[in-house]
Amino acid sequence: MPLPDLADLGDLPPVPLDLSHDVLKSLLGAWALAACSAAETAAVEEHLGSCGPCAEEALRLRGAVGLLHQPESLDLDPALRTRVLESCLDRRPPRIPVPGWAAPYDAESARLDALLQDFGDAEWHAPVRLRWFEGDAPTSRRTTVAGVIAHLLSVDGLVATALGLEDPLAEALAKGEKTETGETGAQGAAGPAERTETFWRASHFPPTRSVRGPWREQSHNLVRTVSFTGSTAGGLAVPYGPFELPLHDAMLDRAFECWVHAEDIAEAVDYPYEPPAPRHLNKMIDLAARMLPVALAARRRAGLSAPGRTPHLVPAGAPGRSLRLEIEGAAGGEWLIPLDSPGAVGSAEFEVAHVALDGVEFCRLAAGHVPPEEAAAGQVGDREAIRDVLFAAAGLSRM
Repeated sequence: MPLPDLADLGDLPPVPLDLSHDVLKSLLGAWALAACSAAETAAVEEHLGSCGPCAEEALRLRGAVGLLHQPESLDLDPALRTRVLESCLDRRPPRIPVPGWAAPYDAESARLDALLQDFGDAEWHAPVRLRWFEGDAPTSRRTTVAGVIAHLLSVDGLVATALGLEDPLAEALAKGEKTETGETGAQGAAGPAERTETFWRASHFPPTRSVRGPWREQSHNLVRTVSFTGSTAGGLAVPYGPFELPLHDAMLDRAFECWVHAEDIAEAVDYPYEPPAPRHLNKMIDLAARMLPVALAARRRAGLSAPGRTPHLVPAGAPGRSLRLEIEGAAGGEWLIPLDSPGAVGSAEFEVAHVALDGVEFCRLAAGHVPPEEAAAGQVGDREAIRDVLFAAAGLSRM
């Protein structure tokens, strides 16, 4: 008789062992843990088909093992910090709470710091491309992860100096470092882009991981200072070069930039990064919506609006032609955007267009990361008005 092919023996089912009931019952725990040999497993499973008490016991043991071995991701839940803080604060409210308008910045700077925590030299020098719109054209600037943090440090310094804190560019400005415009000193470094270029240029070497410490300390000082100052400081003016923002809006702006650039960094190192909490994202969307009328007026002055379109000027505080901006998702809502004058009031009666976008998509549009032609999920009404609003939203972006 010919011998069987040894290669086929591995496919043969295990032969159940002839074991007593007591032995089989003692193997139930090992079987539930998948610790039995193939032959023991076959014997136990054959026995379970004919013994009701053992089958019930095996079912209970398998359920208990399931509770002991819940599959869990190795990545921390991005909402874990918020849940822990909320639980702690429910038990003991802070003696000096963070104002509501500063909470998004507190959360987003902490999330970014957590992302940076375990970066090695390779990640800190990973290339990042900053993207924004100038006029109606997309533009970009190449830097590194460390360069992005240096950018955030420089622009956050606008808020720091408004609060009387140390300016991270003080040394560079004292040396009279020239900006791209050829100006020197504080005037040349007044705007976000100029301040960033000044900081980058003043460094003897490209920024490295050492920039994390000053940025982290400054972000903590900002949150601590506005908390001690209280809600009454929210109207303090923060200069952004050609324009100003009240402190409560400036802190929202910095939270928005912190999130957007954290996504840039996460993309550069191929790491997932979640959007902000819906209640924080809603505040950022509201800030962008409130800035749109001024952005529309700036487009008209620059000759970027639809040709032949004459604005219907209305007195300040009066209703005028409006676009309904509908933001979908947990952070959503509706805003009536006055089209013809920053001083006009949005009015449903004079609504001429309706645009619907996802909340995260709208924010990426306002960050200059999404082309206006590809942003809107739904558009109804005056096409020229819709185009102007979408391009004005992209024009809110800057380096």
